[in-house]
Amino acid sequence: MLAFAFWATVINYLDRQTLSVAAPVLREQFHMSNVDYSRVVFAFLLAYTIMNGASGPLIDRLGTRLGYALSMAWWSAAAVLHALARGAVALGMFRFLLGMGEAGNWPAAVKVVAEWFPERERALASGMFNSGSSVGAILAPPVVAAILLHFGWRTAFVAIGLAGFAWLLLWWPVYRTPSEAAGAGPAPSPEPVWQLFRTRFVWSFTLSKVFMDPVWYFFIFWFPEYLKHARNFDLAAIGAFAWIPFVVAGAGNLVGGWLSGFLLARGCSVTVARKSAVTFFAVLMLSTIPAVLAREAWMSIALVSVAMLGYTGSLASMLSMPADVFPKHAVASVYGLASMGAGFGGMLFTLITGLVVDHFSYTPVFIGFGILPLICATLLWTLVGPLVPRIAVTDTRRTGALP
Repeated sequence: MLAFAFWATVINYLDRQTLSVAAPVLREQFHMSNVDYSRVVFAFLLAYTIMNGASGPLIDRLGTRLGYALSMAWWSAAAVLHALARGAVALGMFRFLLGMGEAGNWPAAVKVVAEWFPERERALASGMFNSGSSVGAILAPPVVAAILLHFGWRTAFVAIGLAGFAWLLLWWPVYRTPSEAAGAGPAPSPEPVWQLFRTRFVWSFTLSKVFMDPVWYFFIFWFPEYLKHARNFDLAAIGAFAWIPFVVAGAGNLVGGWLSGFLLARGCSVTVARKSAVTFFAVLMLSTIPAVLAREAWMSIALVSVAMLGYTGSLASMLSMPADVFPKHAVASVYGLASMGAGFGGMLFTLITGLVVDHFSYTPVFIGFGILPLICATLLWTLVGPLVPRIAVTDTRRTGALP
């Protein structure tokens, strides 16, 4: 079951990264500036943000099997449609459609983990499925560059998009929840979204993600552009080297999940284990700052790799937090709502990135993204509160207390 979530995440990132690898070619063909490109990325993040708030509750209502299948079918079809783009506006429209579908992946995958894994194993299981993002990002530069160089960018979008439909052929007949496999009755009704967002955990966790996830969005959408314009890499060199930080990031998923479990096994509370792990890896993300100042390209790539390991190490613990607090039938809704913060932050900082790079350079951008994760860690310690299981929100109508 974890393999399904892993491969869905691989495909998600292959579809997402196809644009990043093809960006140098598309920007020349469609005559796009940095601001134009930032708007195309913004279109994806706008849809991603809106649909995060809808996809989580929808998956909780429809169930993991149908909800995940619909998300995969939508974003795979949208990926294929990119081949029809004739300019920046059409490209932005197709990115918007892609963002609508891709928003369902993490709420669905977090729900898979909540359904199948106990508390002590959740961070590692979350890190394992989320390592699919690194694998997808590793595969994208060489695979997409090879297809693009031999068959053109339109074929690259079609070929990568079709992978999702192959996943669907296996997912639909196989996936069942443990309760379904045991013949148990239907799951409880999903919690009302407005009630969920009133809880301290949901709004504060959402706010914390405003300052963490944009760092990852910057590297996946802008790193090939940075290598081309700041380090003078051509497309072949981008295909040869842009995957390296994502290999290191893949290790971060596993190390981050292991560290959280290690602290739990040593007697730390869930609150201390999860938040300490996030903080440790957030500090590693400060390496973003010397990365832009390094004279040699190889040193810059190495420091970016450390920062990306820091992000995935932090995320392994953050992915498991909703299931630490809320029941299984609400975790997709909670993570979807929280991911709206990630999308909002991604939109805001993507537009800022385009403006700053066009008018100044990449240096202030890298410095800013090195500091943001520390803000996230600070918010987790000061606002989120203890990670203890809570009663269902719907029960407050009987108790009169808001969890």
